[in-house]
Amino acid sequence: MKSDRNSSGGLSGPAATESVTVVITTLNEAEAIAKTIEEVREEGYTNILVVDGYSTDGTAEIARAMDVKVLYQHGCGKAGAVKMAIEHVETPYMVFMDGDYTYDPKDIWRLLNHDARYAHVIGVRGKKYIGCLHRFGNWVISQTFSLLFGVKTTDVCSGMYLLEAKEARKYSLEEPGFIVEIELAAQSASMGTLTEVPIGYRPRIGARKLNTWKHGLAILSAAFTLARRYNSLLLYSSLAGLTILPAISILAWVALEQMTVRVWHSGWALVGIVLLLVAAQAFTLASVSILTKQMEKRLIREIRSFA
Repeated sequence: MKSDRNSSGGLSGPAATESVTVVITTLNEAEAIAKTIEEVREEGYTNILVVDGYSTDGTAEIARAMDVKVLYQHGCGKAGAVKMAIEHVETPYMVFMDGDYTYDPKDIWRLLNHDARYAHVIGVRGKKYIGCLHRFGNWVISQTFSLLFGVKTTDVCSGMYLLEAKEARKYSLEEPGFIVEIELAAQSASMGTLTEVPIGYRPRIGARKLNTWKHGLAILSAAFTLARRYNSLLLYSSLAGLTILPAISILAWVALEQMTVRVWHSGWALVGIVLLLVAAQAFTLASVSILTKQMEKRLIREIRSFA
């Protein structure tokens, strides 16, 4: 019997198109939605769901006229659209993409190529059509996320990603708007089911809705909130580890005073030693946290490989 999976374990052929729902999130994308749907169909995907944020430009009507299922989201912003899709998708997998023509459906197979081992696959956008400011902001957010969750990510804010439906329904989505992408990634990273693959990225059709500074700072702030929620041991132990800086500074000053003016500041020396001990314990906890997470991720991958 011919397998429905390719050599790397991902879905291929008819099994891929039948097992995935392509979810297109929209808000006033009348200029681009028809082209986006056409491209998805050209790649052979028949399960298409448009989740609309109550567009006023006829986006939903255009999608319906093309015989595509349309649902109106509940909740606030993009997070509401993602929740709606997770609640209603009936196929084993779902691929999210924006309805502004920026993502190419030809790249969906790259995400499906890793569905056997990972429940969440992020598409890393090409940089050509991303402005310098957005590129830098995305780098800062991704680097911060990587540090807080002990994983390597390069485009955690990407709007094209695959989710395994069964696992996605277990997630708790509490953050609003565009933060939903990083909240999904935070929970996937904490369970060791997150990875990423390169994809293309094109200029959008229509007006841009993302405010660079407002949304960028909100997402960066949310990374720390999510780290406290899903990886608190590593976060707090890392923050406590920062006490090594004042500890070394204090002890260096005490030593310098002793050598130069022969004055011994016993009180400050004690403070420095205490801070140094706190830092040492914090680094130990951080190391244990990282090792524990790595073991947990390996176990989850092993379990998924036998599932």
